[in-house]
This record gives sequence, structure tokens and C-alpha cells, in this order.
Amino acid sequence: MAQIMVMDHPLIQHKIGYIRRQETGTKDFRQTVSEIAMLICYEATRHLELTDIKITTPICDTTVKTLKGRKLAVVPILRAGLGMVDGMLTLIPTAKVGHIGLYRDPETHKPVEYYCKLPADSAQREVFVVDPMLATGGSASAAIQMLKDKGCKKIHFMCIIAAPEGVKVLQEAHPDVDIYIGALDEKLNENAYIVPGLGDAGDRIFGTK
Repeated sequence: MAQIMVMDHPLIQHKIGYIRRQETGTKDFRQTVSEIAMLICYEATRHLELTDIKITTPICDTTVKTLKGRKLAVVPILRAGLGMVDGMLTLIPTAKVGHIGLYRDPETHKPVEYYCKLPADSAQREVFVVDPMLATGGSASAAIQMLKDKGCKKIHFMCIIAAPEGVKVLQEAHPDVDIYIGALDEKLNENAYIVPGLGDAGDRIFGTK
């Protein structure tokens, strides 16, 4: 059974508190989202397996640890998910990056696909799907299904803020996918925005409002 992990690290909580503030500007918001993504990535990669290899230091021969097995991929859900990519690549610079474009229909709140471009070998990679907000769970569920349809087997989902409704939808749709959450909020409002949330993450990352 997949796990749901809500982060309790003080630095993550402090930085999430900062981006919730209405007065936090685009530059600081964007930078802090990237930093939060890096910190969540640190926790979300704790399960990665290691193997021993022999190397030579300036002093002598020795045995050290190196990552074993599957290569990694980061797949942001456009457009807000782009804000989390650089922070993750800081920690895992050899990861390949794919993109999935979905938007939420304003009437039905259902996800509509408009773009999907993945690494050619994505089925052989461990994939981290990233989006700052997990609201209704529709976009995340749809993105993960697109990956599964292309043969991906080991998938994780990472977000900064989640609503309980979205977690429930995602867990029921994909019980095999680990979910890593920066902060679990109270609920969704009548417009399917997370409460207390931080507003529209895409608009705040890219300064489009």
C-alpha cells in the first residue's frame, strides 16, 4: 500500500507560511516554491536504494555508496508545476524532465489535457509528478493515468499544499502512488480553491495576476 506523508520539517512549514501571505511578491514566491520543492524532494527520495562501488580518494582506495537501480524523472503538471522543477533538479540533476499540460474546466472543475511530452525511456524511470496544489485531485489523477498508459510503473506525487478532498480522490484512483504533501489544509471552497491555501499558484509563480 502506498504511503501518504505530510511534511513536519520546520523549514518546510516556515517557508509554506511565507508563501501563503498575500503580500509575498512574485520573485520571492517563485524562489520559495523552488526551495520547498527541494526540501520535499529530500524527504521523498529517502527510499532510494544504494549500492557499493570501489573508488580511489586522494588518500587510498575505498568503498562508497551510490544510487542503485532506476533512473529518475520529474514531470510537472503545467503550468504551476514548473515552479517546483528547478528545486528538485538541484538535488537530482541527472533526472529527465517531462511535461503534462492540463487545465481545469471552470464549469465542471474536471481536467482537460492539452499537452503531454515525456522522456522516451520514462517507462523505465521512477517518476515524480509535481504540482504545488492538490485541490480536487482531478488533474493529478489524470496526469498519473497518462503516465501509467505510457507504461510507467513506479510513480510518486508531490505537492506543497493539499485539500483532504483531493488526497481522497487521488488515493482512491491510484492506491499504488505515494503522496508527499507539504501541508494538509482544511477544505475546498465552493470554487474548488483550497482553504486557507495561497490563491492561484500559477498566477503567483508567473506574475500573471
